[in-house]
Amino acid sequence: MQQLVPVRKQALTRGEFERLAEVPPEEEWLANITNAKTRRAYKNDVREFIAYAGLRNYGELRLIARAHIIDWRSAMERRELEPATIRRKLSALSSLFDCLCDRNAVAGNPVDGVKRPMANGNEGSTPALGDRQARQLLEAPPAETLKGIRDRAILATLLYHGIRREELCGLKVKDVHSRQGVMHFRIRGKRSKVRFVPVNAGALRTIEAYLATAGHRADLDGPLFRPVKNNRTGRLDRALDPASVYRNIVVKYGQETGISAEVIGLCVHSLRATAATNALSHDSDIAKVQEWLGHANVSTTRLYDRRKSRPEDSPSFRVKY
Repeated sequence: MQQLVPVRKQALTRGEFERLAEVPPEEEWLANITNAKTRRAYKNDVREFIAYAGLRNYGELRLIARAHIIDWRSAMERRELEPATIRRKLSALSSLFDCLCDRNAVAGNPVDGVKRPMANGNEGSTPALGDRQARQLLEAPPAETLKGIRDRAILATLLYHGIRREELCGLKVKDVHSRQGVMHFRIRGKRSKVRFVPVNAGALRTIEAYLATAGHRADLDGPLFRPVKNNRTGRLDRALDPASVYRNIVVKYGQETGISAEVIGLCVHSLRATAATNALSHDSDIAKVQEWLGHANVSTTRLYDRRKSRPEDSPSFRVKY
């Protein structure tokens, strides 16, 4: 007689099994979007469409036809939304319908075949800094305070390596380590993909100075970049908030140096665009830059390739009267 295997405590109860079996497909769709920002944006986009179409619940999505999608697109165009925003909203709705199709909840995806606004395939909209502005920003934080030393290390990490602010905040002390005799960052990117990026020597010096001053070099599993004060809980052994990197570092020093007045729309992503643009302008192979930035598709990397539109090559500077 076959011996029954004891049920582990981790096993599902009957009630849990039935509850999970009844999870609506729209909730399953959201749960499978791993990036929190994308999940939030897609959720809001779909809610906007449901409100526009006057649907009472997700179940009525099966009644949606392509004409409804086209009418929604026209309404967004009348609102003068950016083409990229309209494309994202249509992508969100298409993604949901793909999930519903997989679950046989709808007969087809009505977003298929709906023409989407042309994207700017030549250049990204995020502003990049010039060399002078980048140097000015790197030197802006005071070199005598812990916050200034930390901020110099953060700005150097962003400007020399082109990593995202979420990736920066996710770095641990042990993520700065040697591989084949060269110091690397171990970076956890989108969709939990890990890549290794060699550390620029100048940036490494600022990180070493920060760790020596902050005193948490031995805390290998702790966050690399930490708050210098915490008025709410007093705890400093936690990672920085990405919003704080934008507000208290990039915007702060951008305003202090006057760069914010020169570069409209300066943000953390501007430093990523600056690093990518600079690397490509100095003849880095675009496939290497794609891997370096953690892009899934080289077409995204090409948005940072501004070699064909360098201002110094413009006919504006060749006109003589």
